Amino acid sequence: MKKITRFFWFCSGAHIGTLKKYPIEHNKYVGIGATIFFTALFAALSGGYAMYFVFAGNPVAVVFAILFGLIWGTAIFNMDRYIVSSIDKQGTTNQQILQASPRILLAIMIGIVISRPLELKIFDKEIRQKLKSAYLKGQHRKIDTLQKTYTEKYGMELGKNSDLKKEKDSLEKDINHSRYELNQEVFGDKTNQTSGIVGYGIYAKQKQQILQEKEDRLKTVTEDQEKMDQYLGARKDYEGLNTIRLFNDHQLDSLSNVAGFSDRNWALGQLAYNEDGTRDLDTYLAETFISFLFILFECLPVFVKLMSPKGPYDVAVSKLYDADIHYAEREKERNITVTDSVYDHHLEEDIEKQKKIISAQSDYDLERHRYD
Repeated sequence: MKKITRFFWFCSGAHIGTLKKYPIEHNKYVGIGATIFFTALFAALSGGYAMYFVFAGNPVAVVFAILFGLIWGTAIFNMDRYIVSSIDKQGTTNQQILQASPRILLAIMIGIVISRPLELKIFDKEIRQKLKSAYLKGQHRKIDTLQKTYTEKYGMELGKNSDLKKEKDSLEKDINHSRYELNQEVFGDKTNQTSGIVGYGIYAKQKQQILQEKEDRLKTVTEDQEKMDQYLGARKDYEGLNTIRLFNDHQLDSLSNVAGFSDRNWALGQLAYNEDGTRDLDTYLAETFISFLFILFECLPVFVKLMSPKGPYDVAVSKLYDADIHYAEREKERNITVTDSVYDHHLEEDIEKQKKIISAQSDYDLERHRYD
């Protein structure tokens, strides 16, 4: 239990040697340290989950996710620990709030960054459905675009093929009608189109000739249409129309499983809107409250430090801070005094050395002058 307490004290950024002297403050800093630790833990999970989708499909995705999660959690832990430990309880409440304002803004940004990947996990099922719908719509648009391009590019050939089909249908109807009239002519049925003479006479031969011409024309049109269909089929293969298909359920599942962080983040944003573009209030509020929850959780150590009254530990740390400043000032004075003394000593030694040199030179010059 003592090890856990000391660990949370460390997480809170407190001066453990001073904090030990004031038992009334122990629980407060255990709570602050635990909040910082679990915030860092959530940050590690969030960062690891986000990195997992960045390397989705890679065999070492889990390794990268764990490594990045640990690094990210450690960075957030260090930042939160600094934010809380740097808040000074000296001064008025307004001064403390003003001092903590940049740290609160930083905590809000950290909370937003942490919350987003965790929201992706919370709404994972809904995100997968949104991605499947988006991929299916995208495939529809792709097919429609290819079809439109194909129609515009081969509009003349398609028009000609359509005319051939219409002519073929018309000829088939005419041939059937002509065969019926030929039978009536041969069997002597009297109508507006037949003579009523039984047998294969001149009128029957005329109708047989007309029927033969139509059948010959139908054969030519059918051959031309088959050639045009083959040409247009080859063009469809070339343009990719015959190979592209709508995704089946298995393909949609695979695509949603390997979707990257960007696609999943986009899908999460789209969950707050209905198909008609109106806002889905329930989902929007759920996403907003989850984000606010993590932001509040990240800001909680700062708020706890601000809301807590100034205790004996804060006073002791302040006095210790003043004592350290005083010691630093005295250390500065000592260093200055030592430096000045050493400098003066060097100066005196240099002066004496120069005096001796000058005296020796003077004696040498006098001896030399006497000799000359």
